Amino acid sequence: MSSLSPAVVAAIDDLELSARLIVEGLRTGGHRSPFHGFSTEFRQHRPYRAGDDLKHLDWKLFGRSDRLYSRQFRETTNVSIMLVIDTSASMGFPNNSAQPSKLRYAAIVAAALAHLAITQGHAVGLMTTAAQSGVMLKARGGRPHLRALIAQLDGVKADGRWDGARAMSLGAQLLQRRGLMIVLSDFYDNEEGVQRELRHIAQHGHDVIAMQVLSAEERSLAGKAAVEFEDLETGERRMADVQAISAEYAQSVAAFVERTRQSAASAGIDHVLLPTEQPPEIILRDYLRQRSLAGGSIGPLGLGRR
Repeated sequence: MSSLSPAVVAAIDDLELSARLIVEGLRTGGHRSPFHGFSTEFRQHRPYRAGDDLKHLDWKLFGRSDRLYSRQFRETTNVSIMLVIDTSASMGFPNNSAQPSKLRYAAIVAAALAHLAITQGHAVGLMTTAAQSGVMLKARGGRPHLRALIAQLDGVKADGRWDGARAMSLGAQLLQRRGLMIVLSDFYDNEEGVQRELRHIAQHGHDVIAMQVLSAEERSLAGKAAVEFEDLETGERRMADVQAISAEYAQSVAAFVERTRQSAASAGIDHVLLPTEQPPEIILRDYLRQRSLAGGSIGPLGLGRR
């Protein structure tokens, strides 16, 4: 089964159908769900025995008792997942019909993940923004909730700025218990504040995946003429010679992506680059393959990190 191109997937008006086609492609490929083995609950301590995994040692208890104890966990049957979507104006790029915008691409990926999770018995919520007009859905399961969530995703618009740190904080509050947060954004807004909030959420026991959505047009500049650029969020315009700045620009974007990846990695957060010119199914398949090779466990819920 060949993967559908982003243009073809985005051209399908029915977002639920797009999500189902992507999920069917993943299942045909025989790859595991990203949601198995995420959630665990603490059960008890027991004395440390030679050969126990050192990551399960309770160092706080050791400090109080001067004895080594391992923590044991019980796997839970379902996971609460919060999808946080960046709806800032920059996510509306590119605004042509040839390729999906970053926001539409993010919505397609989010819908596929929601479809995959809910059909496996997990609960999924949605946070598009912290503004009054944003979408705030608590994590729930079931087909009716999936349809409602996808309908909300289908209607998101790129506009204004995005308070990512606040959106993620509210999304974590909606999770209520330890779960999984998936953030889909270009991560342009308030870089330091957003990365700090990502680390904060991870430190409070949630698994976090940062999916950075970028188009080919913004990762490298093409052309040789002078071009007028416009900041989609501030409206600021500036002329630039593409040929003169293209090399430095590409280096700056690559450095930004690497900085985002390293910040996530330092907090035990997965970073996934989503190039909008690549089929969503291929990106998700590669990510699941990497997780599978690493044992399928990430995050601070008592499971091993990669």
